[in-house]
Amino acid sequence: MSQFTLHTQESAPEASKSLLEASQQSFGMIPNLHAVMAEAPGLLEGYQTLHRLVLESSFNNDEKTVVWQTVNVEHKCHYCVPAHSGIARSMKVDESIDTALRNQQALPEKLEALRSFTLEVVRSRGNVSDEQVAEFLKAGFTQRNVLEVVLVVSQKVMSNYVNHLANTPIDEPFKQFEWSDQ
Repeated sequence: MSQFTLHTQESAPEASKSLLEASQQSFGMIPNLHAVMAEAPGLLEGYQTLHRLVLESSFNNDEKTVVWQTVNVEHKCHYCVPAHSGIARSMKVDESIDTALRNQQALPEKLEALRSFTLEVVRSRGNVSDEQVAEFLKAGFTQRNVLEVVLVVSQKVMSNYVNHLANTPIDEPFKQFEWSDQ
């Protein structure tokens, strides 16, 4: 794996300094993912913007976690799976939901429909059939939710791919949630 710089406020490109400050304020630390992304200020800004938009989406915290972790597990992201386990705990998501996602076990019916639809979006690169969309809507989701899955997938592609390229070290608070796809 390539060695990427984990930027600090001091080492970051000028355009990333305020972005890292925002990360520090939001998370109480600069997550290693953000430290790597700081090398490309547009990437970090785009990621932070997508993260804010996901948080503002119509999905509740359980549903956000389902989409985030479904993509993380599907992409085998060594960094994001544990990070989102920690985030799920901070968002008061029931641990059983996160455990099921990490272990690819069944979820309650509506959340399972969300996971299945998310997987179909990822695996088909968005070429989901009308029948699959109809099934998702029948499970109690909306057209807005269909599009918000694309929003979350977009955010996760950015982070998962960066973590694969950079072999981003897991942040200390999330090491307790380390994960392997084995």
